[in-house]
Amino acid sequence: MAEAIEDRHVVAALRPFVRACAPMLDALRESDPFGLRARARKASDGEFVDDGFKEKVIGALTSVKVPGTAAWAGMDIDERCGWWVNRVGRLTALLTSIPGLGGALADRLPVQDTLGAASQGLLLCAIAGEYGVTDVGSRVRLIASVLFERDIDPVLAGGKPADQSAEDSAAAQLTEELTESERAHGKVTVKAVAGTLWRLGRSLWGITEELEKRPRGRFYHRALGLVPVVGAAGDYLGERWGLKQIWKRAHAWLMANSHWASFS
Repeated sequence: MAEAIEDRHVVAALRPFVRACAPMLDALRESDPFGLRARARKASDGEFVDDGFKEKVIGALTSVKVPGTAAWAGMDIDERCGWWVNRVGRLTALLTSIPGLGGALADRLPVQDTLGAASQGLLLCAIAGEYGVTDVGSRVRLIASVLFERDIDPVLAGGKPADQSAEDSAAAQLTEELTESERAHGKVTVKAVAGTLWRLGRSLWGITEELEKRPRGRFYHRALGLVPVVGAAGDYLGERWGLKQIWKRAHAWLMANSHWASFS
């Protein structure tokens, strides 16, 4: 019989994970994949001769709701969380569903659960950030509650590990591909995002049994996921459903713990 997974095991796995999610989210937030912020800066610097046309360009670009634009600044918490879940969540759900091409065979491996848990944990950190919750311990407790139905003691979640250097090294290793991508290309590529997501998922292998508790779609999503090739579609829809569920659970948890958070 396998040894029972204790809260301390969950915390040990989640602390480096949460710390690595911060640069991952920064990369997704600051990457400006469509060049919208750059174009707006060029327009505002006068690179368009016609002032009327310049104003139209600036207005069109800044009305797009992506981080760093005026439209983003005017969004409330729910709208920003929705952006993370619906825009970034589509990418992470797609990456998570790829193992579903193998149908039932792929489901026998922990690949999808590790990728799915990594995606959901990443989005939970993004949601926590929009609520003003930035400390590692609180995010660990949020993920443990929403994904694993565990109520982790705040002291245990927020306490310094016995080997701080080991945790520092583990967190840095999880984001190596992001660092290399920025160095080589000046931006974060989709390949680097996918590779980092895989590393994040792999870091949770020590608590594999817990990963099965996460929201993974309804029964018909899972049934479709057992079919080779088209299983990817079922897995994608299941992951999208799961992300919406974690958003609801996260909101409930964050509001229930609002006595220490920086929002009302």
